[in-house]
Amino acid sequence: MDTAPDLFGYRKHWAHKLGTAPELPMSRDEMDLLGWDSCDVIIVTGDAYVDHASFGMALIGRLLEAQGFRVGIIAQPDWTSADAFQALGPPNLCFGVGAGNMDSMVNRYTADRCPRSDDAYSPGGAGGRRPDRSVLVYAQRAREAYPGVPILLGGIEASLRRVAHYDYWSDQVRRSMLVDSKADLLVFGNAERAICEVVHRLARGEPVGAIRDVRGTAFLVPGGERPDGFVELDVREPDGPGATQARSGARALSQRPAQRARTVLRLPSFEQVRADPVRYAHAARWVHLETNPGNARALVQAHGDRDLWLNPPPIPLTTAEMDRLYELPFSRRPHSAYGDARIPAWEMIRFSVTIMRGCFGGCAFCSITEHEGRIIQNRSEASVLAEIAEIRDRTPGFTGTISDMGGPSANMYRLACRDPKIESACRRLSCVYPEVCRNMATDHSALIELYRKARAVPGVKRVLIASGLRYDLAVHSPAYVRELVTHHVGGYLKIAPEHTEGGPLALMMKPGIGSFERFRQMFDRFSREAGKEQYLIPYFIAAHPGTSDEDMLNLALWLKRNRFRPDAVQAFLPTPMALSTVMYHTGRNPLKPVGPGAERVSVARRLRQRRLHKAFLRWHDPDNWPLLREALRTMGRADLIGNGKRHLVPSFQPAGTGSRRPGDHRAGQTPSKQTSQQTGTLPSKSAVRPARKQTGKPGRKSSIGPANGPGPGSGRTPPASGRRRKPGRPR
Repeated sequence: MDTAPDLFGYRKHWAHKLGTAPELPMSRDEMDLLGWDSCDVIIVTGDAYVDHASFGMALIGRLLEAQGFRVGIIAQPDWTSADAFQALGPPNLCFGVGAGNMDSMVNRYTADRCPRSDDAYSPGGAGGRRPDRSVLVYAQRAREAYPGVPILLGGIEASLRRVAHYDYWSDQVRRSMLVDSKADLLVFGNAERAICEVVHRLARGEPVGAIRDVRGTAFLVPGGERPDGFVELDVREPDGPGATQARSGARALSQRPAQRARTVLRLPSFEQVRADPVRYAHAARWVHLETNPGNARALVQAHGDRDLWLNPPPIPLTTAEMDRLYELPFSRRPHSAYGDARIPAWEMIRFSVTIMRGCFGGCAFCSITEHEGRIIQNRSEASVLAEIAEIRDRTPGFTGTISDMGGPSANMYRLACRDPKIESACRRLSCVYPEVCRNMATDHSALIELYRKARAVPGVKRVLIASGLRYDLAVHSPAYVRELVTHHVGGYLKIAPEHTEGGPLALMMKPGIGSFERFRQMFDRFSREAGKEQYLIPYFIAAHPGTSDEDMLNLALWLKRNRFRPDAVQAFLPTPMALSTVMYHTGRNPLKPVGPGAERVSVARRLRQRRLHKAFLRWHDPDNWPLLREALRTMGRADLIGNGKRHLVPSFQPAGTGSRRPGDHRAGQTPSKQTSQQTGTLPSKSAVRPARKQTGKPGRKSSIGPANGPGPGSGRTPPASGRRRKPGRPR
């Protein structure tokens, strides 16, 4: 893998002499107090400004400040005119534009395309503070405000829309966000390396149009133009015997590292992927195969008479760089301009600690890997423990509980390929599917030691783990499961089997339900040994591509057998760049080579079928029974209608029920979860409510949710809405 210059090794810009700002300014008055006549960089964001490392604008802003630049923040501006974008005056170097920690469309709409009424990233949780496709709107307004200033796009929204992509909310293939925004440069993935290099080069007087060689950036060039020395490999034709033979010789020339570094792959054009689902799936597969920074090649995709050029992804940060990044002088709280207004996203993460980035899980419905990469980037023990002590000493309201210590996954800390050479050459989409790779280390001892030291920090009463757990990894380390269950579960542990049936699970790239059962047995045993009554909270996806009505029926029967009742659910939400979204749009399977005879995938597109799949997850809700009875009769399973224990739904209908829209329980109350750095975005999934028998008498105890509410001393209740993408976590 290529090496990269030290993130903090640049010669500081002259403005470092002005010192560190208590909080980055959002007004001219604040700039005056700091003695600034102008900003070097202005960051525009769709989130409220919280000066915490889990929020992208703060992380990038403080990093650029450490490089010696004066950074201002325009948070949630009024986008109806350019006036709000002139609040801080023109930046000397550039605007940095992002939608915030979530894709704005995921933030604003449910899986049924209904507007959400709230926004966890706004003061007071108020909705409506950002426009649709915020990056496009903000970039255009910034251009109106100051036409000559370079505009850089970044964050999760721009990153996952960096190529021609299917947009679920408009139900069409849209151009790269760089093309529609008319910005100068798009930064994708974790932006620290790219943004530092680009801003330093701008400060040296280099025109933005000349910056074409930075990893993790995309730019536009006239059609057919490419740098000297690059060899173009044409991969526009879908896979098949002819296309494979035509490319085999050229591909062989680009296998050596030096040759791969000077190879660019020409993808099907925007016009081609918009018109042909097969070409769309084929192009998406190539994009996902070229995400390993150790072997990725540049990509080019024509948009009309211009070419969109994407450089290889950025080199992961070292542990030393991660430590310095998270130890920058954040105030760790919302900007003082918000007064006492509560910002739900900050309240959720203010007592949590990010210990790592990246995810090698490769789940098809998730875009974290395509945004953050599969190589895990870790912080040191000392840095994590220092942050815990800082939370204890500086964060208002701390009572001794660290609410989470994790990242995109709770248990990938310091896990990596056993051989760096193999890691650099690997092109697998997942390191844990269909089974854990034999080259992947599964020793959790470093994480166990970190947990123990975190618990020992004076003033810390307990450390909870709330990030998503890869239970298929955890079962390889019983010592870790014991440590987790004994000390770090607050009554309930959330995990995500997603489904019970092999067909949908294979398309999700998730392990079979047997892996969940093995983890469940460990969880039960270690909970008993610890003398604790604790329960698993599994999450499931409704209407994922490749899921039939029969699959959902089998899942419902599994839920009933286990006396498990999900409370609120949502159907699969197709987010930009996820492989499951490719399946949803094209009806093809991009996990395999895509050609004219590509494997077909069934898709639940009709609203009625999506609601039916949600209704199967909420089989116990009387409002869903009319829809379920009708479906069961149609499926030839009327034997499951009746009033006995073996039946799924009763034959009677309680008075006053059945009138609500089927399968739409608490619609609009499930903002997505982050996971860290989050966050490509994940589709919302079910949360649960402990099961009771139909008679109202307590059901038997089970590790899948208590029969009579929370166990003693848990202090927690199951979430009442769908799985959230944890707010915060850097983008």
